[in-house]
Amino acid sequence: MIQEEKLREVFDTELKPRLQSLEGLRKKVLGNIFLIVGVFLLFLFSITSGFIASSAGAGWVSIIGLIVGLVYFIIRAGKKYREYRKRYKEEVVSEVVRLIDPSWVYEPYDCISEMEYWQSDLFRLPYDRYSGDDLISGVIDRTDFRCSELHTEYKEVTYRDGKRHETWITIFRGLFFHADFNKHINGRTYIEPDNAERLFGKWGRKFQVSSKGKLVKLEDPEFEKLFVVFSTDQVEARYILTPALMQALVELRNRINRNMYLSFIGSRVYVAVQFGKGLFEPRIASSCVKYEDVQQMHALFLMNSALVKELNLNTRIWTKE
Repeated sequence: MIQEEKLREVFDTELKPRLQSLEGLRKKVLGNIFLIVGVFLLFLFSITSGFIASSAGAGWVSIIGLIVGLVYFIIRAGKKYREYRKRYKEEVVSEVVRLIDPSWVYEPYDCISEMEYWQSDLFRLPYDRYSGDDLISGVIDRTDFRCSELHTEYKEVTYRDGKRHETWITIFRGLFFHADFNKHINGRTYIEPDNAERLFGKWGRKFQVSSKGKLVKLEDPEFEKLFVVFSTDQVEARYILTPALMQALVELRNRINRNMYLSFIGSRVYVAVQFGKGLFEPRIASSCVKYEDVQQMHALFLMNSALVKELNLNTRIWTKE
């Protein structure tokens, strides 16, 4: 497993040449986008300036030509972008995964299944759109795991002025991870961001209610400022949430500075880390030859190892039966 201090060296010798070879393709994609914008603006100008009316038949021929040109450039831009994205995933992202652990399996166009998502019981809102990519599966310290980007949304339909309007609202977008917890759990324990306590302090506890079980009050004030815990089994929840595990989750939450959702169900632990954008996508508007992008990618993939190792702190307490 390559550590961050050696990542710069690998970037300069292996990854930078690959990214430089992709830079020309990125510029072609960007050039096609500019052409699309230019043709579209010309199309709008032709309509609004009265060019069609003044030019009669010739005006309509020009408009049809602009529409055909617009469609052509859109198709060409889409084709170039798909080629660019494919090569970026296969030549850069896959290499970063391999550098961390060659045994991990990276599937750029696959994601956590809908069944796995529902089994986590983290987000109960029904979704209308389910998408994801960048699936990684593997084993860390004899613990199997699966992780991918995921985006779930529901559709909200409203009517204004006799017209139908659709709005897509995100339920979850970010990294979704699950692993073998190495112990059988009878109840269900959930850890969620404690937005109420963050906003209202200790008075926020009055708002901490959930259909996922009873509130579990713990003795770690730092943990309780960040998270709220619900469980169907209070005793079991306390066995799961050892002081070491709570401290590890606090440190991880502070390090990534993102909302985290966890559930312990059956013999699996599920973790959802919220992000507001795609994480392993190539740049278009600016150069893709940036060490910072590879550095961030490396840190996100290392989160798999961090989660497994932190959650392994109490694996010797229980064993599966």
